[in-house]
Amino acid sequence: MDPDSVKSTLSNLAFGNVMAAAARDYQKEILAQEKAQGSSSINQEVDLDELMDDPELEKLHADRIAALKKEAEKRQELKNHGHGEYREITEGDFLGEVTGSEKVICHFYHKEFYRCKIMDKHLKSLAPIHVDAKFIKLDAENAPFFVAKLAIKTLPCVILFRKGIAEDRLVGFQDLGGKDDFTTRSLEALLIKKAIICGKKKGNEDDEDDDDYPESRRQTVRSSCNPDSDSD
Repeated sequence: MDPDSVKSTLSNLAFGNVMAAAARDYQKEILAQEKAQGSSSINQEVDLDELMDDPELEKLHADRIAALKKEAEKRQELKNHGHGEYREITEGDFLGEVTGSEKVICHFYHKEFYRCKIMDKHLKSLAPIHVDAKFIKLDAENAPFFVAKLAIKTLPCVILFRKGIAEDRLVGFQDLGGKDDFTTRSLEALLIKKAIICGKKKGNEDDEDDDDYPESRRQTVRSSCNPDSDSD
């Protein structure tokens, strides 16, 4: 389990202590208000200790813990199947990879193509964020059988698989404004629209920068590459 998941789980496991602290603070606030108003009705004090023993509150706490545990186990299971990172596979691995997960995003690329390097950068940034889908890439030059079977004519070509079936694809950058300088967030918005990943944030993705995607800052594409190197 990654450190962020552990931290989140431990934080939520402390729910009971947080509730107890909140109850004590509330009790102090009630007493302070009564004192300020000169009230002597101490008998009206709310018994928050009894509230903390409420079986319904304890059940809520237990249900929350169970949900967090289930979520952590599911996340770990997905990672065991190759989710959470952007990996290169071989033609021999292809069928096992696309049928081994419910949702798979596969980038068919050519190592010399400038636009394939741009797509690589953005997919690598999205993979750790959207663990619900598997992100992989396959060198089209070394996978002639599946390139022919999937009728891939132009690179980069990103094919979206659901339960082993190719449901949709992104060909070149035609769905991303046809420009090389699209943002990671705009690609994320397109993949969310195509229902291959789950939405995480609200707002206009195209107007946002890539500050939430560390890889977009660390990884760059060399401008010396020929931007017209994409081919059929």
